[in-house]
Amino acid sequence: MNCDLQIQPGGEMQTGTARKLYTGLDGAVIGLILLAGLAWAIAVAARGPDPLLGAQSWLIIAGFLVGLIMLAGVYADGGPKEDPKQYAEGVIKAGVIASMFWAVVGLLAGVVIALQLAYPNLFYFPEWGFLNFGRLRPVHTSAVIFAFGGNVLIATSFYVVQRTCRARLAGGLWPWFVFWGYQFFIVMAASGYLMGITQSMEYAEPEWYADLWLTIVWVAYLLVFLGTLWKRKEPHIYVANWFFLAFIVTIALLHVVNNLAMPVSILGARSYSLFSGVQGALTQWWYGHNAVGFFLTAGFLGIMYYFIPKRVDRPVYSYRLSIIHFWSLIFIYIWAGPHHLHYTALPEWAQTLGMTFSVMLWMPSWGGMINGLMTLSGAWDKLRTDPVVRMLVVSVAFYGMSTFEGPVMSVRAVNALSHYTDWTIGHVHSGALGWVGFISFGAIYCLVPWLWKRKGMYSKALIEWHFWIATLGILLYITAMWVSGIMQGLMWRSYNELGFLEYSFMETVEAMHPFYVIRALGGLMYLAGAVLMAWNVYKTIKGDVKEADESVTPQPAAIKA
Repeated sequence: MNCDLQIQPGGEMQTGTARKLYTGLDGAVIGLILLAGLAWAIAVAARGPDPLLGAQSWLIIAGFLVGLIMLAGVYADGGPKEDPKQYAEGVIKAGVIASMFWAVVGLLAGVVIALQLAYPNLFYFPEWGFLNFGRLRPVHTSAVIFAFGGNVLIATSFYVVQRTCRARLAGGLWPWFVFWGYQFFIVMAASGYLMGITQSMEYAEPEWYADLWLTIVWVAYLLVFLGTLWKRKEPHIYVANWFFLAFIVTIALLHVVNNLAMPVSILGARSYSLFSGVQGALTQWWYGHNAVGFFLTAGFLGIMYYFIPKRVDRPVYSYRLSIIHFWSLIFIYIWAGPHHLHYTALPEWAQTLGMTFSVMLWMPSWGGMINGLMTLSGAWDKLRTDPVVRMLVVSVAFYGMSTFEGPVMSVRAVNALSHYTDWTIGHVHSGALGWVGFISFGAIYCLVPWLWKRKGMYSKALIEWHFWIATLGILLYITAMWVSGIMQGLMWRSYNELGFLEYSFMETVEAMHPFYVIRALGGLMYLAGAVLMAWNVYKTIKGDVKEADESVTPQPAAIKA
């Protein structure tokens, strides 16, 4: 199948008089949602029994008020204006800017907590407890995964689904509701972490009211995406959209089931999970592992299948392999979560099931990696001349490495050494910084000139610097954690001739200190690369592009009839 037919709408830009589409019903529904949220937040501020939520409620009130003011502003200006012949790009531009903002915030929080672990005496703040490790760690993970990664996924999925369907984004005001609603969720969750409001579940720390708000936003996201697919003019659904759709649907399922809980009070922050004991642990890691599998893998594979062919101007190496990759990954991944619970109270058959499916994941994952890399067939020379292609290709290489290491670590004998050590931290960050980070940066470097109609990025040299600084930072980080983690695991299982533990816990912590310093340095370098990118993006949006970049192909803003 010719990929170019699927991913290039082609044709000349069509002109015409923009038509005003008054979506009064959309505005009324959004307004009712915002008013209901505002009423709840006011009730919490006035009568809530929880002082922490009472303090946060003022921020929530401000958020709903700003939303209502923005909605009123749209209708005061005559209602939402859309040209059905033009792709919706405003919300994607906002997503790109938000992605860069949250990337810097999330990585900065990561560097701070890495320094706190390396130099606890220097970076411990007794007067400001909200800046210490226990509060900042979930801010870091949520900001990098859900704020940065989530905004990249929303922006790229909105861009890709329009181009591959040759249809304007469905929903009128709803894409903007998804964007701003998602930013509001991030602020609500992160401010709660800093205050100590958390349900203490990995990757699912927000309490019930934030989870409920995210559910509303996510359903709107799903309906916008499905609506665009429904009105497509291209009969075929390109494979990237299958990956995006799997990511959206599965994350909705995971989020709802894992966060089933009963609030202590409708005006309070605390809640009790529906699950407890080993059932709670299994549900949590069914959610946790598949958040990695569908949020950090399937969604970003959708990015890979669109932006690599686009950037190198080549069709996907094997469209048949991409379909096999999709269905095998989707069916196998969902069963792999129990490998996080080796040597626990979970029945051994369930542990073995998780391990078996994790090992099976190696093949479909590497099938996708090979498909991404072989798409460069006939265009390998671009690795020398285009740093964005280099970034995209290295991201796929990290995907392959992480998806080999993960199944190996799921084997019970290996897991006995690796689990609860820094080896797991190194594994997670090789995927997060190498795969997710680089594929996201590469997509943004592609999107910015396309969306703002520039001849290229402001500085190709800054992209080169970003690539090399960030790559060196990743290598320092993960190698330090590999050595630290394996050493840590070996020290924990060392016994002397009398049968006692040979090393105390503090001795293992002292031995890890040099590697924590290297980890902090690697994170600082990765942050520096992101700051260079933010400056490059800002200057490009501003219009300070000095010379054209031959690797940037202008993308049509109009929909082919």
